[in-house]
Amino acid sequence: MDINIQVTDAAQNYLANLLQKQDVDGIGVRIFITQPGTRYAETCLAYCRPGEEKETDQRLPLEKFMVYLDEPSVNYLDEAVVDFQEEKMGGQLTIKAPNAKMPRVTSDSPIEEQIKYILYTEINPGLASHGGEVSLEEFTEDSVAILKFGGGCQGCSAVDLTLKEGVEATLMERIPQIRGVRDVTDHSVRENAFYK
Repeated sequence: MDINIQVTDAAQNYLANLLQKQDVDGIGVRIFITQPGTRYAETCLAYCRPGEEKETDQRLPLEKFMVYLDEPSVNYLDEAVVDFQEEKMGGQLTIKAPNAKMPRVTSDSPIEEQIKYILYTEINPGLASHGGEVSLEEFTEDSVAILKFGGGCQGCSAVDLTLKEGVEATLMERIPQIRGVRDVTDHSVRENAFYK
């Protein structure tokens, strides 16, 4: 997939200077997003030393160095802008990725992405009214979605009903490949529970 990502001249010069100070031949920059497609998404930039590249990385060759885009983050980095603003006391590198928090999922997307998308767009907005949320911990080889509840859902006496009637029913109806849903939340912690 071709993505549109812009690294301004000011940012390229700033990063090239930082990379030069590392004194490592062939060092580049990795751009990735933690928790892409969720409201917790954060765009990150790190050094990428020779040998740290991944086969799945999308490469963005710039004049002075190579940028490696982390494969799970690529869709979310479309239209991103990396910039550097000079200031009196140095300057600030910024990465604006308008799609980082936007779920970009189709029926061809990995199952994990589809689950996260449904949790983010359909299930969590309902749970938010109780101060709760649910996130995907893992999708197992035997097609079980391992979920973790937080906020008002953690320790809530109605969480079994929420899991079976709401979350599991919705996920299994929308994604036929899911065989079941399991909750791994420690519900003994009840401080924020909506129903105690």
